[in-house]
Amino acid sequence: MGKQFDLSDLEEIVAERAKASPDQSWTAKLVAHGQAKAAKKLGEEAVETVIAAISNDRDNLVAESADLLYHLMVVLKIAGIPLQDIMEELGRRTAQSGLQEKASRQTP
Repeated sequence: MGKQFDLSDLEEIVAERAKASPDQSWTAKLVAHGQAKAAKKLGEEAVETVIAAISNDRDNLVAESADLLYHLMVVLKIAGIPLQDIMEELGRRTAQSGLQEKASRQTP
């Protein structure tokens, strides 16, 4: 059995496809159109994911979640933020309880 697909694999695929011609790759097209377009598409996918969750539509929730993660990776690519930075932030946050972490982010 081969290696399980993970977000690092997706990050590599997005980086590779971003180098292609925009008329040959959806990823390259999003990158070429810039962060505003990619972020808008991420927002659309987030809404579709929420709708699938509220509808208790498991298959659609799986599909929309995949779209959401893909578009997030594109937005991060355009912003020059490596997945490792996100993983480090998650690691930092999980070192304390979620309630403690959330309280530390609130402004007085």
